[in-house]
Amino acid sequence: MTVRPPEKDFTDANLKVGPPKTWAVGLPAIEHAMLPALGELDPERTAKVAFSINHKAGFDCPSCAWANPDRSKPLEFCENGMKSVVWESAPATIPTEFWQRHSLADLAEKSEYWLGLQGRVVEPVYKAPDSDHYVPIGWDEALDLVADKLRSLDDPDQAVFYTSGRITNEPAFLYQLFARAYGTNNLPDCSNMCHEATGAGMTAAIGVGKSTVHYDDFAKADLVMVMGQNPGTNHPRMLNALQDCKVNGGKMIGVNVLPEASLLRYKNPQKPIGLIGDGIAMSDQFLHIRIGGDMHLIQAIAKRVLLAEQLDPGNVLDWDFINTYCEGFEEYRDHILALDDDEVLDATGLTAEEIDTAARHYLDSDATIITWALGITQHRKAVGTIAEIMNLLMLKGNIGKPGAGASPIRGHSNVQGDRTMGVWEQMPQPFLDRLGEEFSFTPPTEHGLDSVDAMNAMERGDIRFFMSMAGNLQAAISDSNRADSGIGNVDLTVSVTTKLNRSHAVTGKASLLLPALGRTEYDVQKSGRQFTTVEDTVCFINESRGELPPISDEVRSDVWILCELGKRLLGDTQIPWQEFQDDYDTIRDRIARVIPGFENFNERLRTGRRGFLLAHPPRDSRTFPTPTGKARFTVHTPEHITCPPGRLILQTLRSHDQHNTTMYGLDDRYRGISQGRFVVFVNPDDLAELGLADGDTVDVFSEWPDSPDRVLRGYRAVSYPTKKGCAALYFPEGNALIPRESVAEGCNTPTSKQVIVRLERSDERAATGRPVTV
Repeated sequence: MTVRPPEKDFTDANLKVGPPKTWAVGLPAIEHAMLPALGELDPERTAKVAFSINHKAGFDCPSCAWANPDRSKPLEFCENGMKSVVWESAPATIPTEFWQRHSLADLAEKSEYWLGLQGRVVEPVYKAPDSDHYVPIGWDEALDLVADKLRSLDDPDQAVFYTSGRITNEPAFLYQLFARAYGTNNLPDCSNMCHEATGAGMTAAIGVGKSTVHYDDFAKADLVMVMGQNPGTNHPRMLNALQDCKVNGGKMIGVNVLPEASLLRYKNPQKPIGLIGDGIAMSDQFLHIRIGGDMHLIQAIAKRVLLAEQLDPGNVLDWDFINTYCEGFEEYRDHILALDDDEVLDATGLTAEEIDTAARHYLDSDATIITWALGITQHRKAVGTIAEIMNLLMLKGNIGKPGAGASPIRGHSNVQGDRTMGVWEQMPQPFLDRLGEEFSFTPPTEHGLDSVDAMNAMERGDIRFFMSMAGNLQAAISDSNRADSGIGNVDLTVSVTTKLNRSHAVTGKASLLLPALGRTEYDVQKSGRQFTTVEDTVCFINESRGELPPISDEVRSDVWILCELGKRLLGDTQIPWQEFQDDYDTIRDRIARVIPGFENFNERLRTGRRGFLLAHPPRDSRTFPTPTGKARFTVHTPEHITCPPGRLILQTLRSHDQHNTTMYGLDDRYRGISQGRFVVFVNPDDLAELGLADGDTVDVFSEWPDSPDRVLRGYRAVSYPTKKGCAALYFPEGNALIPRESVAEGCNTPTSKQVIVRLERSDERAATGRPVTV
């Protein structure tokens, strides 16, 4: 069965707004996942993917990076995981006549939702410099065009190689090897725009930028603080781990600007009580925080812990941990004790009593996990906030013991694995030395361009070639309107993709789309059926084996595409591209020799678990790979974000029917929105003070020092229980409001969670998927 997509783009003329939900998942999640699957895939394909996703003999979910408790379970249900699988594996394909019917100018006016609905790309297509249409092209001709363009560049640094978390470990390793053997470290990825601050903040504290917990630690925790994330939409399977904490007597503190449904109550659809009962209350305390107040909150809790130690010397802090494993404590202590309590209350919007209660929960806990996502990482002070999280954990020795630790939640499957495999513009010298020794070449040492700097370089005309292994950089980057003009300066853009997105409609002077296998599809090469691996958010390496036949004979695996390019451009002498293409075990053998922790890679995969946990010195043995060998307390000054009168602090966020820039539908069920996206969530008291009413049409202007205002026009104001003084609208549309120059200190992550805006009444609602901006 093939579901044909609509010819016309959607409008939000049918937008409906209802009350937000006070619980998450339950029976509706099964209904919203399985009915579309049965409608678009048919029962046989639905059963095959449902019982293969996150199974040890199946494929890893292409959606979020959340860990699997036990891959031998017959079904690890997740609404958003099923949506992602249906989106990828539905049999709708783009016919050849589509490219004749739609010019790039036409496609550029379409919404992300409409573009994705057109179906899978199933043949290579090429847009010539003097054309406004893609036309089908053979694989040999397409790959020759790529190799010829790279050969023609004056400098390898005129090329940029971007990727997202869609690709798995083996192609990620080959991708960075290809780029570095060619001669550049220009390897930006989607981490630059989400968890870059996590790596910087954690590495400064403990020497490692990854989670210090196992999956099972959640069940052992006395306390879990969930900060700046919405598990029910972005990683629903995490709710099972949080439920384990609660069932075993642990407590949970939710910290968020919006009272997200999953932080309030969870109905587990795999348990009877979740289907017919009331589920389980999640947050023992919900801290309804003001945008940008997280560092103040963490420091305020830490101050209360230090004051409690003064009242009961030797019995509050973990002095054995601090004295044995840490440095910098005295300076940190003095800084925290001088914290301005009145500023804390202004910055957080919380009461002293609320902070006292949170501190008491922390003091009463012998094992605490603090977990966070983009609500923490996309601020100007994000790196310092994450370092302060580490400071608070270290006060009571919550690193390297059961039920305790730091748990950053990566949002995209294998985005962490890509970085482990070397997809980073700043890989350390020891990695480059091992890579060069293994393949007998000298990798470049100068740091390359990250995502923000790459877009700036395109705008200057410094980049002539841009390749993307999955991803949608133009939509995901801040100042997205500027991105459109910058990418137009590039000679050739190349996208390895499964489906259409905006990056394929707004291109360089010439453009290629190369159709790739999806993660749900099996991959057969010369030595037989292949598998790849992914790394989840708790550093576990899992096999991934597709179960469905490829949607077309013309789609190719990521590994095949990279190996064919490698043979054409670099030859097959130093790097055995043909060997890698024929048998992916040979790639893993090289990974095992280059990347610590992957020793005996193939052998360790061929166990009953079909995976293994990567070593993590702070977690495993309280060994800290910092310059001094000690975990370090660091000192940071928080930023008190203030608003001029009549202004709000805005953040961007995802809807429920969305993963990154991909829209599976037009509903945000838990927030009460259906059939539309052009809404701005505003506290009812703020609406009244601004002279607006629920349902008014408004233009949203962002205001920045030394930068022109940016605007999204024709949005519906929705009265919503967000924190007073704060507002929210959807990503990626909201990226148009953020100047590319506004980035986090200590890394180049766009500040998508602290945008000063004013709302002005408008006369006209946005009508299409591309809201008007100036």
